[in-house]
Amino acid sequence: MIKPKIIKAYVLKNAIEHNGKAQANSIIPGLFNHGLKKEKIKETIPEINKILKQINSLSIDKQKKEFENYKDLIGHRKERQGLPELPNSKKGVIMRFSPSPSGPLHIGHALTSSISYLYVKKYGGKFYIRIEDTNPENIYKPAYKMISRESKWLFNNKCKIVIQSERMKIYYKYIEKLIKSRNAYICTCDSEKFKELVKNKKECNCRNLNMEEHKKRWEKMLDKKGYKQGQAVLRFKSNINHKNIAMRDFPLARINTHSHPLQKNKYKVWPLMNLAVSVDDIEMKMTHIIRAKEHRDNAEKQKMIYTALGKEKSIPWTGFLGRIHFTDFILSSSKIRQDIESGKYKSWDDPKLPTLASLKKQGYKPQAFWKFAEQIGLNEVDKKIDKKEFLLLLKNFNKNN
Repeated sequence: MIKPKIIKAYVLKNAIEHNGKAQANSIIPGLFNHGLKKEKIKETIPEINKILKQINSLSIDKQKKEFENYKDLIGHRKERQGLPELPNSKKGVIMRFSPSPSGPLHIGHALTSSISYLYVKKYGGKFYIRIEDTNPENIYKPAYKMISRESKWLFNNKCKIVIQSERMKIYYKYIEKLIKSRNAYICTCDSEKFKELVKNKKECNCRNLNMEEHKKRWEKMLDKKGYKQGQAVLRFKSNINHKNIAMRDFPLARINTHSHPLQKNKYKVWPLMNLAVSVDDIEMKMTHIIRAKEHRDNAEKQKMIYTALGKEKSIPWTGFLGRIHFTDFILSSSKIRQDIESGKYKSWDDPKLPTLASLKKQGYKPQAFWKFAEQIGLNEVDKKIDKKEFLLLLKNFNKNN
């Protein structure tokens, strides 16, 4: 446990820096210099608040006089104020957050997206909310409006909403570029047979067919009477000897005849995530991307696509985040939806749910999520947090905004 006199030193320092009114959420980073562990934060907050109340009741002159007795207890390691600087950001940044419309936004979305938003707020630029809905089977139609509404609230209306399924013609244009430049091909091999080939670093028979044949195959993929679902896939032509098997001729687009909630049966061929993301990032001139560290392979695939399209000089800077494990929160949209339909919860804004709609209804402000995200920072270390600790911290951040 951190000694009260250490806490008092940091509270006094913070009070003097903020015209006599210390802010609890600014005290915690300094205490990490003295061995405070993240799992002990919730035990320390009551003591911080107790000392905070006492110090804030003093005049700033008394605070300065008192601080003279405690200043030597302040850690000498430089404290981080706000988020670390981003490289190549002097001219502003263009960033994005890309939720799937499988359900509304929840606490995990709020914390990770707020980091990108704060950078746009800091440097100036553009912030896109890009709804990734090119998998017709995993969509909850009401989520479109919910994500839009919640994003505008969380980011003070300073975000542009984009829906991927409304950009299909753009994806098709880029597919044709990749086929024409011989960086992509249409594969009709049995999927299991293909897996065995790439596992052994061998090319399939489709890979080196002439361009005219691949153009015909592409038209046949698009044709309602052409290839059926599962019979053909667009693949990226990469290094078949790549040490990472996931990088070898990975898929870019597939046939999916499932009806889309917005587009119905207008389109038969749907881009997969790596193609759609690369195209959108190029078209929107993305400069910096912050994403979960499990997307490292996807980031590499997207670099390959950029290079194949002659855009290697425009590849965005990428930062990675560790996963936040909420130990006793259910974040699965499909599970929450089932529980709402069964009557366990009243609606998506039920106070027992970790959705943004619920927390907004309970009186939490956007700034509380921004402050929480700032404390997490650009950190690749996974974190565990339970419901009680999360709400305690969030309440603390909310109270000081």
